[in-house]
Amino acid sequence: MRIESVEISNFRKLRSVRVDLSGPQTLLVGANNSGKTSAMVALDRFLRARGGFSVNDFPACHWRAINELGANWIASPGSPPAADAWADMLPALDLWLHVDQGEFHRVSALIPTLQWSGGLLGVRLRYEPEDLEALHRDFLTRTEAADAIRTDADERGKKSPSRVWPESMLAFLSRRLGPHFCVRTYLLDPAKYTTPKAGVARPQVLSADAIPVDGNPLKGLIKVDLIQAQRGLGAHEGAHDGDEGEPTGAPRRLSAQLRSYYRRHLDPERGLEPKDLDALRAIEEAETAFDKRLDEAFQAALEQVHDLGYPGVADPKVKVSTRIRPLDALAHDAAVLYSLEDGGAAGEHPLVLPEGYNGLGYQNLISMVFRLMAFRDGWMRVGKAGLAVHAAEDQAMEPIHLVLVEEPEAHLHAQVQQVFINKAFEVLRNHPFLGEEPRLTTQLVVSTHSSHVAHAVEYAQLRYFRRTPRSTTQPLPGSTVVNLSTVFGPESETARFATRYLKTSHSDLFFADAAIFIEGAAERILVPHFLRFADDGFLTTCYLSVLEIGGSHAFRLKPLVDALGLTTLVITDLDAQDPANNNRRASPRRSAGLKTANATLKRWAPCLSSVDELVDAGQARRSTEPVHEGLGPSLVVYPSEGTYVGSDDSAHTLIPTTFEDALILDNLALFGSLRQDGGAFLRKTVAAVKAEPNDLCALLPIVRATVQAESKAEFALDMLEVAEDAQLEQLSPPRYVAEGLQWLSAELRELRGRTLDGPLAEEAGA
Repeated sequence: MRIESVEISNFRKLRSVRVDLSGPQTLLVGANNSGKTSAMVALDRFLRARGGFSVNDFPACHWRAINELGANWIASPGSPPAADAWADMLPALDLWLHVDQGEFHRVSALIPTLQWSGGLLGVRLRYEPEDLEALHRDFLTRTEAADAIRTDADERGKKSPSRVWPESMLAFLSRRLGPHFCVRTYLLDPAKYTTPKAGVARPQVLSADAIPVDGNPLKGLIKVDLIQAQRGLGAHEGAHDGDEGEPTGAPRRLSAQLRSYYRRHLDPERGLEPKDLDALRAIEEAETAFDKRLDEAFQAALEQVHDLGYPGVADPKVKVSTRIRPLDALAHDAAVLYSLEDGGAAGEHPLVLPEGYNGLGYQNLISMVFRLMAFRDGWMRVGKAGLAVHAAEDQAMEPIHLVLVEEPEAHLHAQVQQVFINKAFEVLRNHPFLGEEPRLTTQLVVSTHSSHVAHAVEYAQLRYFRRTPRSTTQPLPGSTVVNLSTVFGPESETARFATRYLKTSHSDLFFADAAIFIEGAAERILVPHFLRFADDGFLTTCYLSVLEIGGSHAFRLKPLVDALGLTTLVITDLDAQDPANNNRRASPRRSAGLKTANATLKRWAPCLSSVDELVDAGQARRSTEPVHEGLGPSLVVYPSEGTYVGSDDSAHTLIPTTFEDALILDNLALFGSLRQDGGAFLRKTVAAVKAEPNDLCALLPIVRATVQAESKAEFALDMLEVAEDAQLEQLSPPRYVAEGLQWLSAELRELRGRTLDGPLAEEAGA
């Protein structure tokens, strides 16, 4: 048995999304405020806590409708409340399980019909009014009381407070949500399990007379554990919560983790085992020896008390005694120490440091691994946890262990992040019984902002949370979820290339606001420099992913770009070739029957192969509109025909073919002023520009020959080294690159205007 998927509806900015769980582990990725945290909170509140909701968990797009519902109740207080008025606004989570033969007895309470014979099984957990009539009465009563206060103030000639609670239904629920709402479970029909469309889930509609299942039918089926985002690690521990004696705030120090683990799995006071006897005997001997020493130490003091008349004839004597609890031995700052040496000389104290003196990264790593071990051992009923469970009525071990980890990358450098994500699942399965029992399933779900964590897992395990800004059909920003394993369809050459390329490059594409695909090493070095000066530096305030992929392969990532909905700029070369000369490279010119060798120009945009047609193509033909409304478009830019002026003001109509010769033609004066230093490329270029400052038609073939013969990366690096600061600031991007950056800046400015950047952030329910 395993969790196939979860569909989250009406929870914060997640209006309707499906998250498919990919077997052992699933990674939630996406840009900031894309809904990853909302999904993790929804899983925790529906499956583990079954509560803890707030009014801000209702989507902001429903807030006005909720207030209107309350206004209608006030306007017609005698009318009975309609349950269906809430149906489309209630937070819900649809849990879909895959159940194998031989496991039907575990899910008997969830089987919808006698015709069900295995496979998918679904339930809906919905946060809804527990007693609609009671909610109706309470709201009207408190509203009438607030109106009475306002009326009384007016009658006495005093101005009533501007806010008298409850001002609206939303304000009422901000204080009274918990007493009136609860999580209920409904059975779903597996035959109506529908594939999402454009990343939007299509959960089935419950009938108006649907009856909830009694109790919690998931109890005994799924054990859910959570590691929250590690913020404040190493700080002083907070208040204790009574029974467990653990700090209420998370995360906690490792010493607190050890105390919790000891209490649940090792503490003899929770159940005695034969192997505990030696330890208990040693504790008793220590208590006896310590008591004897205390009697001696307090004898003189007690004798002075005796001189004052106590104890009398019938008074009990005072005796000082100790009670050593093993758990108390871990309740101090030195409960966890870090040793600085393997061992010292006989009689010497070892060199150790307290827990707080280790780096936050290692503290976080050790803490997370220890918690994963505790989760596993708790599921496996290791030690005293097993004794406690067997003493209870419910002795069955849950067949599914769902572990949620938020942002494990906190304080960890890149290599440790990758090691953790690769080993976390192994820690959760490191138990002999789990290796022998395939019917016990562990599923790990991790949300992350780290491209290093995303890079370390299989591409098929990624679930991309895509921000959807305001549009004509969506008044407020939202999110959709893309299962990246289905982006390219069945196994194909494109799918193989994309997955392999993403495994060999940084995965920051999944966390970016926009992407820039570039041709080669020179662009990789100089385009970030141009970003600093484009549109007054606006692009440097955006999260951009710059990927070097080349003109012959960039088109293979178009399905991924469309799925991610990223605004994308492709900067590529013209790559002219002559079909009449065995398709050899050729200098671009009109009316020569030349073709492009660049697959991106032929298969992405403008989908042309003729150089003449490419030169004539306008921006409309070089851009592609988004697949779905509200998502980002793309633009492909490449060198095109232009007029260039020599030092004698003579005009020349030329067609560059690469980034390098376009850069030189647009910066002739600058290259003529550079020193002839650096590598061969830059030396030859500067020499050619100084030798032919006017005859650009003679200069261009020399530049092109140099481009083909020398290192482009060395050329770009030499530019950064040789040019003075003032010269480098004057370096202009090629015209087509400048056009592309201007387009990208305009698109991102418009997108930012349609994205909520105010107080209604992800955690506020936007």
